[in-house]
Amino acid sequence: MGSWGILILLLALILLRQPLIVLMGAITVYCYYFLPDPPLESFHELNSIIGDLFFAGDKEILLAIPLFIIAGNLMTHGSIARRLIRIAQAMTAPIPAGLAIAGVFSCGIFAAISGSSPVTLIAIGGLMYPSLTKAGYPTQFSMGLLASGGTLGIIIPPSIPMIVYAIMVGVSVTDLFIAGIGPGILLMSLLMIYSVFRAGNVGRGKWDWAEIRIAWKEGILALMMPVVILGGIYSGFFTATESAAIAVFYAILVEVFIHKELSFPKIPKIMAESAEMLGILFLILILAVSLNKFMIENEIPQNLVAKMSELISSPVTFLVGVNILLLIVGMFMDIMSAILVLAPLLAPMAINYGINPVHFGIIMIVNLEIGYLTPPVGVNLFVASGIFKQPLGKVIQSVAPIVGMFLIGLILISWIPEISLGLLGGEATTPSP
Repeated sequence: MGSWGILILLLALILLRQPLIVLMGAITVYCYYFLPDPPLESFHELNSIIGDLFFAGDKEILLAIPLFIIAGNLMTHGSIARRLIRIAQAMTAPIPAGLAIAGVFSCGIFAAISGSSPVTLIAIGGLMYPSLTKAGYPTQFSMGLLASGGTLGIIIPPSIPMIVYAIMVGVSVTDLFIAGIGPGILLMSLLMIYSVFRAGNVGRGKWDWAEIRIAWKEGILALMMPVVILGGIYSGFFTATESAAIAVFYAILVEVFIHKELSFPKIPKIMAESAEMLGILFLILILAVSLNKFMIENEIPQNLVAKMSELISSPVTFLVGVNILLLIVGMFMDIMSAILVLAPLLAPMAINYGINPVHFGIIMIVNLEIGYLTPPVGVNLFVASGIFKQPLGKVIQSVAPIVGMFLIGLILISWIPEISLGLLGGEATTPSP
């Protein structure tokens, strides 16, 4: 039955509305039991799956995921987001659409700390939305800007989806983090341009030097957090996993002992919330790594690359096709599921067509970032609808023009690899159209 059996099993589980963990587990067992040549004779021989689970769990970089999630939750319950917003507002007061640009800056900086889009939207959006509407910015504009700004959490490093991609494909997390800086700045710039054109006529203020001094005094430790975390990674002083541990330590030190906005009795509750998010994610991730190991050993990606090469000879055609595929996938799958399922299959194809795997990782993540803003499964749409207390339809309308701008950014990132690889000093390998 082979691959047809996988397809039938996959469709049956989807029709039965089984969760991703059941889907990944069933496919992994099916592959190990039916696809080897010769097939296994009994389930006792499936002990190799257990070994692979230990192999998958024995990766140091896995520790970075829970630590960054804990750090993000600590900051959401503390005052770091509010202090970052105050600095941004003070510094952008006289600029056209200054308050909106302050919101974009705040999303970008907080994203560089939390590594999560929903966390960024909740922390910044919940504080900025009332300020924007009170200052006279249109409700629809404010919703769209903050919902879109929240997605910066997965492209501006550190990013949890980048860590997952690195595990599945076998590239350097640090390289991915560095490669995400240029695209992150590009998407932030597009949001700022959009703000000026849509809301540049909203009342502008002027610099209040007393407010600037107070904002910097109260917020400097919050602003230093991404400098410490990312500076340590890029300088090679510590690894991505060590930086995640430092982020947790820094958040506790600043919020509990210096700002005193968070008390020790609240920390166990925050840890429990983080554990709930991580329990299923880790098991799914380990099953996916086990399945990926099986596919590599049985040369499934290599065979798929060979078949694709017969059908598609042009790297440009591949790049156009894969972007369309990922945009569609992003509409129906959450980003973790898409990376776990597709990255091990698509990355070898990209390499075969001369595309740097780090650059391809950025292309994949930007595509799926846009998926956060597209129905029916756009995570940020539902989060925004909840925190802004607006109907889902209005939120979708508010992000529509920004999705168009992000598509322009995706085209630039796909065909100008220097945007991603420039800071790495690597040679551009993506073909020109």
